[in-house]
Amino acid sequence: MADIKTIDELDAQDKRVLVRVDFNVPIKDGKVQDDTRIRAALPTIKKLLDDNAGVILMSHLGRPSGEGYEEAFSLKPVSEYLGTLIDADVLFATDTVGEDAKAKAAALKPGQVLVLENLRFDKREKKNDPEFSQELASLADVYVNDAFGSAHRAHASTTGVASYLPAYAGYLMYREVSTLTSMLDDPKRPFVAILGGSKVSDKIKVIDALLDKADVLIIGGGMCFTFLLAESKEVGKSLKEEDWVDRAAAMIRKAEEKGVSLLLPTDVVVADAVSEDATTEVVSVNDIPADKMGLDIGPETAETYAAAIAGAASVFWNGPMGVFEMKPFEAGTKAVAEAVANNTAADTIIGGGDSVAAVNKFGLADKMTFISTGGGASMELVQGEALPGVEALKE
Repeated sequence: MADIKTIDELDAQDKRVLVRVDFNVPIKDGKVQDDTRIRAALPTIKKLLDDNAGVILMSHLGRPSGEGYEEAFSLKPVSEYLGTLIDADVLFATDTVGEDAKAKAAALKPGQVLVLENLRFDKREKKNDPEFSQELASLADVYVNDAFGSAHRAHASTTGVASYLPAYAGYLMYREVSTLTSMLDDPKRPFVAILGGSKVSDKIKVIDALLDKADVLIIGGGMCFTFLLAESKEVGKSLKEEDWVDRAAAMIRKAEEKGVSLLLPTDVVVADAVSEDATTEVVSVNDIPADKMGLDIGPETAETYAAAIAGAASVFWNGPMGVFEMKPFEAGTKAVAEAVANNTAADTIIGGGDSVAAVNKFGLADKMTFISTGGGASMELVQGEALPGVEALKE
């Protein structure tokens, strides 16, 4: 990332710095439920405050209509929560580029923080509208992007603003891109990649890319049943994508040609319903009942996967092994999470999304080398695609 300047190269003294952060966090009854993304931005915010800058933070939250203020998606609770995490005045603007934002940005003193209202209350944000980009840029002297989780979106706040202000990467953005890129370009071997989640169609490009890089590719989650169909197995009522069976078969062939060990489940946990009180049964993948659905990998599979992970020098994991949110179907994901955590000699990267929720649920986050904050962005980076938010920072 030699062609991207970081905030270590920025003289922020007495400047107003506009920072794109990813504060898209779960909120319930006006309270922040998970502060992982907020805490991830703190090193950048604190660095700028220590350099005597006035810091203006902008983010989206949820999926508002884009037609104006919606209380359920207001960033005000996030702003209030941020005030409990840092030793600085945290102000809040009731709009994004309106009169309140302009007045508070103009009056912002070095050492203060201003949080703008939700970017997506203005439909111009997602359209990467030049006028909206200019209005955002007019609030500050310098632009910093620290929102890796939104780097795959070409929006006004992630790419447009960089056309109007000197642009720098924050610490989180730089670390995410450099860590993921270096692992994929030159992994320590054996390199074990673990992919879960529901659909092959969502992950096909990632599977394809990892088959070019990994020594072992482990498949779990709902998408394993499409692969099992490709091996002519019956999968009952399990989630499957009939029109992706041929592509799954092609991936199996590619693994063989590349000498990649592609691991699929040998047993699964089945039930007749996705519920906490479902009656479960462990069956071989050769004996999945026609009236039941597979909702987790079985214990034999978990043991096989754990053994492969134990032998890795680097591990990349994206996607759960089953419906881990429910106790009857959490064991497979927990076993994989524990295996990754227990391999303390390996570089272990959790590639965003539900895998992060899983390692947090099982209290293993501090055992991982690196946890990505961006599910979609990390997947696109793994696929080898350029991220608009990163490209906009290049000189």
